[in-house]
Amino acid sequence: MLDLKIIGGTVVDGTGAQRYRADIGIADGVIIDVVRRGTDDSETDGLQTAHAAETIDATDHVVAPGFVDIHTHYDGQMSWDSLLEPSSGHGVTTVVTGNCGVGFAPVRPGSEDWLITLMEGVEDIPGTALTEGITWGWESYPEYLDAISERKFAIDVGSQVAHGAVRAYAMGDRGARNEPATPEDIAAMGRLVTEAVEAGALGFSTSRTLAHRAMDGEPVPGTFAAEEELFGLGRAMAAGGRAVFELAPQGAAGEDIVGPKKELDWMRRLSGEIDRPLSFALIQVDADPDLWREQLDLSAAAHAAGSRLYPQIAARPFGMMIGFQGHHAFGHRPTYRRLQAESSRTDLAQRLADPAVKAAILSEDDLPIDPTVLFDGMSAFVQYSLGRLYALGDPPNYEPTPELTVAAIAKERGEDPLATLYDLMLESDASAMLMLPLFNYADGNCDAIREMMLHPAGVLGLSDGGAHCGMICDASYPTFLLTHWARDRSRGERLSLEYVIRKQSRDTAELFGLTDRGTIETGKKADINVIDLDALTLHPATMAYDLPAGGHRILQRASGYAATIVGGTLTRRDDVDTRARPGRLVRGAR
Repeated sequence: MLDLKIIGGTVVDGTGAQRYRADIGIADGVIIDVVRRGTDDSETDGLQTAHAAETIDATDHVVAPGFVDIHTHYDGQMSWDSLLEPSSGHGVTTVVTGNCGVGFAPVRPGSEDWLITLMEGVEDIPGTALTEGITWGWESYPEYLDAISERKFAIDVGSQVAHGAVRAYAMGDRGARNEPATPEDIAAMGRLVTEAVEAGALGFSTSRTLAHRAMDGEPVPGTFAAEEELFGLGRAMAAGGRAVFELAPQGAAGEDIVGPKKELDWMRRLSGEIDRPLSFALIQVDADPDLWREQLDLSAAAHAAGSRLYPQIAARPFGMMIGFQGHHAFGHRPTYRRLQAESSRTDLAQRLADPAVKAAILSEDDLPIDPTVLFDGMSAFVQYSLGRLYALGDPPNYEPTPELTVAAIAKERGEDPLATLYDLMLESDASAMLMLPLFNYADGNCDAIREMMLHPAGVLGLSDGGAHCGMICDASYPTFLLTHWARDRSRGERLSLEYVIRKQSRDTAELFGLTDRGTIETGKKADINVIDLDALTLHPATMAYDLPAGGHRILQRASGYAATIVGGTLTRRDDVDTRARPGRLVRGAR
């Protein structure tokens, strides 16, 4: 007797092998049978006659493993959101949190607010939402994992221990202020890291990019850590068990084009010494648009020499969304400020559509920038970026051509570019969003991204699910990979469906030792997607105000997922949450 069977689908099993038609039998949360069908259904009846409590007819659909997203920031959201959107709506069945050196454990009693301001500054998650939404109740990292293990989710969750929290716990204010660590400090931090991995942490994360700062402007603790500290913590991680050393390296945000090469040297040596994977963020920066290729080649050479360096790469241009509901060019105009303060969101959209209001806003000078307020200079930045700010359309086009920039559209219309931007943002009741690619689009196309994804050292990551709430929704990467890269791309070569599914299922799972999932094979965890690939659609991003304390976040919906299954339980049917919560904490390598 099967709990569930999926019949008649085209299986893309996550190994990279060619697709085939098969039926899948599931019992006790595990795949117990994969029966291939011939090209003619009369050759075998598959599992059609097998008894099952529930049957999913996957005829004309793709059946794929659940996707494993290794770079998210749901550390706080886990306290109040069992659904873990937006990831759970894009075929993701396992997420890894605690990236970039920020997290919520260990924490000394009384320092919870400091960890919140650190997360708010680095990951743009509203501090009011974190303050209201997080249910504290731990001090040590093992206690933190125990607290997570008591919760039930739509998808599985794994966590990494973060350098920022560890440094502040072990060193107090000296650690938070990035003062040098003494040998005693390193030993104390090392004990915390070993303890965390022994308790089930999937990895240790740190950040060395100056772009990652707390709300007070202080870089993440560990940003300037000396090699002795990094190696000491790497050894401590390895002593705890199988885990991954993850980091945002120097130069990751383009502030330094020399730093990345220096970083690769110590990363290579550390990975070789501790015999553990080391994964780092890799993006194309305009200051040196070919540097990424050199970094990939150095990573491949490190693999050949016995070190395991895995550059984390993004599947599409890396930047931010611009619109009236988020960051935009008119946030410092007096009329806009006044209307925003006195209007509801619905009324504001209506009033912005008034020609007299538009004329007033366009005629005004900006109010002064407050350098103490994070992102306060964003309006001016957007105004000077109209030559690379793109209209996306519906469905959104993430590989837009030059004629879709605001500047080009304005020239075609014979208008002032800011007036054109205003009108573009007014579309869809002032909810329309445009794309400002800061990285990964130096050439005006996605060819560099394609080459990154094809490189054997690269691993898909950087979705930042749950983070940068006012700027992006890159947690929709999985759907984008299936639609743009495997089905729709018109400006260059596509990638095979088998390849993009493998890259976000088996490859990401194996990096973190989660070898019980990521492929459709007998004995594997029954994390599965049934996808109507022809109908699969990535919808435009929109702003939602559904976080605790009314906090905002950008969401992006997908349609075309006929079913998502986690541990043999149907969690989504036809893109709708079933309210089943089979997801659990994942501890350690599997």
